[in-house]
Amino acid sequence: MKAARLIFTVAGIYGLIVLLPLFFVEPWLVPPPSRPEDYYGFLGSAAAFQLVYLTIGRDPLRFRPLMPVAVLAKLAFFVTMVSLWTEGRAAPPALALASIDGLIGLSFAYAWWRLAD
Repeated sequence: MKAARLIFTVAGIYGLIVLLPLFFVEPWLVPPPSRPEDYYGFLGSAAAFQLVYLTIGRDPLRFRPLMPVAVLAKLAFFVTMVSLWTEGRAAPPALALASIDGLIGLSFAYAWWRLAD
């Protein structure tokens, strides 16, 4: 349980550290987002989901049923970015950051599996 608590709490904090500054960089993005509603919509949804990870981290046993959803959220982003990268539509740094999400997703799966005991 201690591992699950740590995994989800660190993931939530990491996600907030990475996502929240992006709300303030649009004026410096070149090119600017062609659809700002998609840009800010993604950021808002992703930032809110970090609060879900922090909630799971507070009481992993109680929120164990949410863990597969957390795995899906992380791996969906990772798989999407791998697909875009293989098509030449995503830059290598974006794939590197998405790989961190892939590892976090696997860590979430590990935590879910460990709590089954």
